[in-house]
Amino acid sequence: MSFRQRLTRWLPERVKPLVSGAQFGQFLSVGAIGAIADTIVLAAATLLVGVSELWGKAAGIEVAVVLMFLLNERWTFTSYGSGGWRPLLARLGKSHLVRSGGVAVQLAAFWLLTSPYAMQVSIRGVDVWFLLASLASIGIATVINYVFEGLFTWDIGDSGSTANETSGSTD
Repeated sequence: MSFRQRLTRWLPERVKPLVSGAQFGQFLSVGAIGAIADTIVLAAATLLVGVSELWGKAAGIEVAVVLMFLLNERWTFTSYGSGGWRPLLARLGKSHLVRSGGVAVQLAAFWLLTSPYAMQVSIRGVDVWFLLASLASIGIATVINYVFEGLFTWDIGDSGSTANETSGSTD
């Protein structure tokens, strides 16, 4: 019995489709792009514009969430969900709602790493600890986002939703 088979036998049926190495790899690739966007916005907002690190992080997260939704919609979960504008906008709304849990975890981890336990890591005289803390907080939230996005945004594992479901609607 393979590791995957041993793992999935303990999982609820609805969660089993998420144990896909290829799909998780795609999600991580999209997440890496989102992390880059998040970090660029955070760095620009904090170092160039002068906003606080927490507000810069919040702006970076929002940019990353929208970008990752669009990439996941077109690549990672392309065979799930109905076609048309209304279902797409409904999934975007669900994605924001679902990711709010991941965002809360990410912001809490970022705050813990930058506020009470702030460190200083300098590169060429610029403290970049907040950027390292950002990457750590992204990593913590990744698994939470993958599971809940798959289950609720794209309804993977829902008996009423199958891969390649399209309505043909152009809502």
